[in-house]
Amino acid sequence: MSSSVQQSIIKTWKAAINLRQATDKQLKAVLLQLADELEKNSAAIIKANKLDVEKQDPNNPRVDRLLLNKERIAGIANAIRNISKLPNPAGKTLEKRKLDNGLLLHKIAVPLGVVGAIYESRPNVTYDIAALCIRSQNGCVLKGSSEADNSNQAAIRLIKKVLKANDIDPDCVTLLPSERETVQELFTATKYVDVLIPRGSESLIQFVRKNSLVPVIETGAGVCHVYVEKEASIKKAVDIVVNAKVSRPSVCNAMDTVIVDEAVAPAFLKQLQPKFNEHQVEIFADAKSHKLLKGYPHLQQATPEDFDREFQSLKCAVKVVKNIDEALDHIREHSTKHSEAIVSNNKKNCARFLQEVDAAAVYTNASTRFTDGEEMGLGAEIGISTQKLHARGPFALEKLVTEKWLLQGNGQVR
Repeated sequence: MSSSVQQSIIKTWKAAINLRQATDKQLKAVLLQLADELEKNSAAIIKANKLDVEKQDPNNPRVDRLLLNKERIAGIANAIRNISKLPNPAGKTLEKRKLDNGLLLHKIAVPLGVVGAIYESRPNVTYDIAALCIRSQNGCVLKGSSEADNSNQAAIRLIKKVLKANDIDPDCVTLLPSERETVQELFTATKYVDVLIPRGSESLIQFVRKNSLVPVIETGAGVCHVYVEKEASIKKAVDIVVNAKVSRPSVCNAMDTVIVDEAVAPAFLKQLQPKFNEHQVEIFADAKSHKLLKGYPHLQQATPEDFDREFQSLKCAVKVVKNIDEALDHIREHSTKHSEAIVSNNKKNCARFLQEVDAAAVYTNASTRFTDGEEMGLGAEIGISTQKLHARGPFALEKLVTEKWLLQGNGQVR
């Protein structure tokens, strides 16, 4: 480990001890002041962000993930305020009992320690992770991408300023250099970093998973489906599918594939076309839907690989199936276990979908876009976990703790 990066990580490890001594009043004050300072300094933050945006190809989906404006800054500030209102999960008593030999047992929730995060493009993640870690009394070591370096540097200066103003060691939040080589330093920091969370593309997540010696919690890529069952309300299905695709196509909870029962495919696709055309959504259609979509100006013949794509743009695949059995088979084959939805008025099939689909979030008659920490009342999230150990779904405040057993005795021996 290079000396400069190593020293930064060690400083965070030590500063996390100071953070664990902070009072609840201090923690809330930091977050509320950070939210206020964020809005107060929005012009400077947007200026720094503009330097990053201008370096990108304007047609790259990364631009939407990278962009900060007044509306998005206000959203980040609001998320930070929401986090401040949530109870600190650390220190909570999870279990208390007395053994036959008189030993008194307490199981309590304690901070993980130091949380490492590697993420791409999204400068809002810097604020989200820092706020969640401060509230749960965890140190955090952040490794953003070079594309967002100016934005992330502006964020970390503001965060450290507010921490210092509230008598908390500012080194409890650290931004590492954006160079890719820094990732290797985090992979081997097993003494100082307790968990490492990658957030970004599937290739980034798998690279971290395969190379890190620090335990990894995956925040998986989303290949998300909306299944329009034969008893669906067509209008409702169109509204849900359009929202799931176009409201913010670059995010992981955006829909990637529409699955539609053949019984309603003609009517559904006919009503979907003008809505998709308004947003110039490019459709990759299987053989059956390709015939029904003939004349749609942004139509491609789907390849098998298209059904495994997380498009992160105004593109999606369409698959026509015979029935719910075929739909469930397709989802089992292609899902990344992020977010899946059914649109149907058939309660039995909705219940079956909820039970059989293996994903972090499963919906009936709603857009997949609600798989989000803030939308679910969790303040914000570090990412959406698609694995099953420790946390699944929004990796939010409540999951930034582990357990500790406290045993109080009076001379007991075994």
